[in-house]
Amino acid sequence: VQLVESGGGLVQPGGSLRLSCVGSGFTFRMYDMSWYRQAPGKERELVAAFTRAGDRTNYADSVKGRFLISRDNAKNTVYLQMNSLKPEDTAVYYCHLLFWGTDYWGQGTQVTVSS
Repeated sequence: VQLVESGGGLVQPGGSLRLSCVGSGFTFRMYDMSWYRQAPGKERELVAAFTRAGDRTNYADSVKGRFLISRDNAKNTVYLQMNSLKPEDTAVYYCHLLFWGTDYWGQGTQVTVSS
């Protein structure tokens, strides 16, 4: 199992970024996928989650209305569209999969929101 994130970077407050996570080594369409983030000195927290069927999503209160999670099962990819970014969104963002009772994480992608 492998998860590879991309799309992070430096953006000004109010800007947008789209993160991507490509999964391999498992049947992507069969599993829920999610995004977490970890800011310096803070615990890792759930940002957004998407069921395998695409019929349910879940967002942290702090990102509701600004972030959108989506997936393309044909490309084995889950996305996180981040709009109206704030300095407090600065963190390393991780793609997550729970597979046969084991947590799998990508390597993380840094998102920095600063003027």
